[in-house]
Amino acid sequence: MAEYEAEKGLHAFTNTSPDHSLSSPHDDTKGRRTSVVNQDVLVGEVYDERYDSTHRGLKSRHAQMIALGGTIGTGLFVGSGQTLARGGPAFILLAYCLMSFLVWCIVSGVAEVAAWCPTKGCSMNMFGWRYVSRSLGFAMGWLYFYSLGILVPYEITAAGLVIEYWNAPVHIAVWISIMIVVIVGLNALPVKFYGETEFWFAGTKVIMMIGLLMMSVVLFFGGGPDKDRLGFRYWQNPGAVNEYLVGDRDTGRFLALLSTIVLSAFPFAFAPELLVATGGEMESPRRNLPTAARRYIWRLIIFYVGSVLAIGVICPSNDPRLTSGGAGAGSSPFVVAIKNAGIPALDSIINGGIILSAWSSGNSFMFLSSRSLYALALSGNAPRIFKACTKNGVPYMAVIASSLFCGLAYLNVASDSAVVFNWFVNLTNTSGFISWICCGIVYLRFNKACKAQGITYADLPYHSYFQPWGSYVAIVAFVFLCLINGFNVFWPELWSVSSFMTAYVGIPLFLVIYFGHRIYARHEPWAHPPEQVDLQTGLEEIIAEETPGKEFKGWQKIRHIWE
Repeated sequence: MAEYEAEKGLHAFTNTSPDHSLSSPHDDTKGRRTSVVNQDVLVGEVYDERYDSTHRGLKSRHAQMIALGGTIGTGLFVGSGQTLARGGPAFILLAYCLMSFLVWCIVSGVAEVAAWCPTKGCSMNMFGWRYVSRSLGFAMGWLYFYSLGILVPYEITAAGLVIEYWNAPVHIAVWISIMIVVIVGLNALPVKFYGETEFWFAGTKVIMMIGLLMMSVVLFFGGGPDKDRLGFRYWQNPGAVNEYLVGDRDTGRFLALLSTIVLSAFPFAFAPELLVATGGEMESPRRNLPTAARRYIWRLIIFYVGSVLAIGVICPSNDPRLTSGGAGAGSSPFVVAIKNAGIPALDSIINGGIILSAWSSGNSFMFLSSRSLYALALSGNAPRIFKACTKNGVPYMAVIASSLFCGLAYLNVASDSAVVFNWFVNLTNTSGFISWICCGIVYLRFNKACKAQGITYADLPYHSYFQPWGSYVAIVAFVFLCLINGFNVFWPELWSVSSFMTAYVGIPLFLVIYFGHRIYARHEPWAHPPEQVDLQTGLEEIIAEETPGKEFKGWQKIRHIWE
């Protein structure tokens, strides 16, 4: 009977020996009860020899670029235009600084959790299942699967918007099909090839972003074709901040700030979770995950805060092209600035970069969606067929299931691409807030379990001084943002059922999934007692597989980026 329950992924609380040995889970040496959540799952093994498992084929540089590829995307290149128009250069800069801080609080927390015991197939829903409760892990897993699956056609839609910029004679359905084939094909490759491809995709985006930042500096000092020195001209006219919804100056500015903060969250969506998902397929994850996490803060500062500071300098917030519904890069603040400066041909180059960005981001979102479904199957919360892997470690059934969401991109054929684009944004924004709230809860329960079981910060491969207070701040902030995500629909002139549903449907959907599982698992506690959380199963195997990092001296230290 116990074996049957383990096969179904059910909890069994058994007495564990002091060394948490896998071979003697029923010893009662100390009399302490430890939660043993299907030990095969915790060490990343599958239940049946017919199924292979995923492979550790990702290096630290792959993990960092995959996380980067899912964040530096169309939301930053194109969506920032709407955010600039809504709040003005000062509010968008403030919003991105705030969001970067909150996201860093989540990144530092989930990196601490994932670096302790990064089993194969690990994801935040797996850690929620292990460290908090089966119900939370179940709800998080399905949240990731459908939210990230929907983000794949969102990126394809964004690429379709860009292609419309050229008035291409080829039907949009052809381009959609090509992009779907490329994204699914890359996810069907062994993870090392996927990681290498994503590394170069994201690297190209980084180069493009650096080029745009350099161009912004040149235009700031008057180095454009028209020799017009911009300085902080647009902070004075049309102004540093805008008003929104009401004519009252102070109230309008406050509402503009709230709306700008909400809009600024989308480019960051699911970035921390991408970093965690790569830990299960990364070489030496207890060494490489902390490295990737420490470097992440610089990406937030340079590419996010730096980019919005740049667009606030080179593009006026009242330019009608930002909100006129122009296709693709036509509404990008960078392209608006390029056209205003009279720089020829560069707008088409940016178009190509945004298409590459959409491919890269769609790649990353499908990777995480499929791995979330794979983790659900490992824990018994999804049909076992989805834990099937190829000999090369690709969870092909999970990839096939995630790829089915790509069909939503064909909505572009029957509807305007800009409308479909906004549908996907509204459907996924709330999911991102809910995910970050859950990530904070997972970290706090993990932290409490470590303290209860005598594990100090010195024992952890990674710890941030922001924690645990950073997680408390992030949870409160994201609960607030989740509730005000669609506050503008409550203005009578802006009310519509579709806008309300897309802004808030994610909240009841998640609660239905969570409480539905709570009813099924009603005899279990709301959260595992800290002293019973299993922090040991699978740890010895992971430590045994770790390899020491290479030491570089002098100029060779630059090679760290390739390790």
